[in-house]
Amino acid sequence: MNKIIGILAHVDCGKTTFCEQLLYHTNAIRKRGRVDNKDTFLDNHDIEKQRGITIFSEQATFKYNESNYYLIDTPGHIDFSPDMERSIGIMDYAVIIISAIEKVQSHTKTVFRLLRKYNVPTIFFVNKIDREGANLDEVISDIKNSLTSDVINISDNLNLDLDNILNEDIIEFIAERDDYLFERYLEEDYDKDLWIDTMKKMIKESNIYPLMYGSALQDIGINEFIKRLDYLTYTNYNKEDEFIGRVYKVKYDDNKNRVTYIKALQGSIKVKDEVNYSLGNNVNEKINEIRIYNSNKYTSINEAYAGEVFAVCGLSKASIGDLVLSHNISEVKLSKFKVKNNLEMVPTLKSKVIFDNSLNIREVLGYFNILNNEEPALNVVWDETLKEIHIHAMGKIQLEILKAIVKNRFNIDVEFGPCEILYKETIESEIIGYGHFEPLGHYAEVHLRITPSNRNSGVSFDSIAHVDDLILGHQNLVKTHIFEKDHKGILGGYPLTDVNITLLTGRAHNKHTSGGDFREATFRALRQGLENTKNILLEPYYKFSIEIAIDYVGRVMSDISKMSGEFEPPIINENLAIVNGRGPVATFMDYSLEIVSFSKGTGSISYIFDGYDICHNTEEVLEKRNYDKDSDIEYTSNSIFCSKGQAYVVKGNEAKTHMHCLCK
Repeated sequence: MNKIIGILAHVDCGKTTFCEQLLYHTNAIRKRGRVDNKDTFLDNHDIEKQRGITIFSEQATFKYNESNYYLIDTPGHIDFSPDMERSIGIMDYAVIIISAIEKVQSHTKTVFRLLRKYNVPTIFFVNKIDREGANLDEVISDIKNSLTSDVINISDNLNLDLDNILNEDIIEFIAERDDYLFERYLEEDYDKDLWIDTMKKMIKESNIYPLMYGSALQDIGINEFIKRLDYLTYTNYNKEDEFIGRVYKVKYDDNKNRVTYIKALQGSIKVKDEVNYSLGNNVNEKINEIRIYNSNKYTSINEAYAGEVFAVCGLSKASIGDLVLSHNISEVKLSKFKVKNNLEMVPTLKSKVIFDNSLNIREVLGYFNILNNEEPALNVVWDETLKEIHIHAMGKIQLEILKAIVKNRFNIDVEFGPCEILYKETIESEIIGYGHFEPLGHYAEVHLRITPSNRNSGVSFDSIAHVDDLILGHQNLVKTHIFEKDHKGILGGYPLTDVNITLLTGRAHNKHTSGGDFREATFRALRQGLENTKNILLEPYYKFSIEIAIDYVGRVMSDISKMSGEFEPPIINENLAIVNGRGPVATFMDYSLEIVSFSKGTGSISYIFDGYDICHNTEEVLEKRNYDKDSDIEYTSNSIFCSKGQAYVVKGNEAKTHMHCLCK
């Protein structure tokens, strides 16, 4: 049986030490490393050793009883959470490490929310139980208040055999959550197999969350944890059907080979097999090598099976999130494996890459494109007008790490400009946009309906064009050009979002329509529509939770109002107050430092990214941005027509009257 187990935690909860103990007790490593000694098995990158934190998700393998385990160690710092979120998407089970001293922290809440989003069954391990001040009952109470009330301590009576894992508390807990077993409970029917099987199923379906405790550093409770993990978890992978795998990571090895990491969802795949992609363009590529990674070392194998996490060489087109297929598989069969590819953990900041003028700018851009393949959240962009490379970032720590990575891997020195907020734009009401591209020897026409959609829904596309007017191949071209990049809004040139774009109709010419014509017509139609409706500026928001001494509550509420935030009535618990609310990233991003200052270190704030909403200071932002939509040479709403062999330009707002109206 193959099982993929993810380990997640807030920074400094002992996650890496916990992983070392798991691997040691399952004979996967001979010596336990220490973060302080910079010799842990999974934090193998020089930068991780220097910083003492996990930066890159890594995997290790071990065997226990009849199961093969793939252990996924994830970053604990919020700046590297896109990598963490993608790793969650391949886990069969997750283990959240919680410090018995700090209890449930901000990132713990984020992790648990993401695990619920991806339906990953979860087990808690309360670490550092040996430390002075540790109180298990307080931790469990905190979990119930902050995360879930469906948590049950299964660590008591650790010396009992697994067959005797059930006790009165666990039986009662399960009975309260299962009608059939509740009846059995009232009748004092304690058929062990029935209760254990139900418990396993309830864990698998995230109806209950087992909790165990111990000390990773002192090797307390680790063996017992492994036994219970193995006993209470199971997977059911289909190894017989055609191969389907999901790409969850891309890296380049020391020899600059592109290595694609895949979770096998069903079937099996062999070296030299050809694959294609569910999200690709009918591209077939051959598997040249299959690797099973164990930290930064790997073993080459000939065949990989469902439930395994492996890496392959030979795929140049696979992107993170793609499904890799051994055959053309129907959409119906693929539908159950498809997941929404919209990460919650997305950057809210943008920065410019600064480097010495003596360096070849295209070469530097090439290096950053490699990094972008590995971490798509960077969203590396080349600004042709400014001749600058821009990247998106989660925070300043990520930029510091990125600077070290560029030096380490490419031997060049870079700096990053000041972090700026990533704004976006949308529209207020529906509009139809028209684009016509007809210079001599070319022809394409596109009619788009642009409709505002739900906040944080991104950009979606559909077509109602009739094939008599526009063949499917040309309709697909329009779709491709809609999604090929972020499109600029007209207010500040920020990315367009939260719209549904519908292709109404279009035209082509049998002789003159060529490759890029529909790209030009599509872009012009989109821009023309935006210029004829009201546009809205959006900014990123946080949900926050502030814990503060009751004496400072008035100050905090006043600050929130000044920062254009909103809050719920404070929750008072003796001398401590909790203030929950929501506010713009722009005003709240540095508030943690202010809280620490005026509360003399006793107060704290935790953030959760809460998507985009209407900007609180639109005029101020746009004035500073000073974007002139008419001077943006990359985007124009003007259409190009041709008459008597001569091309001429028609202003966007006049284009409709020059077209043959194909839609009623």
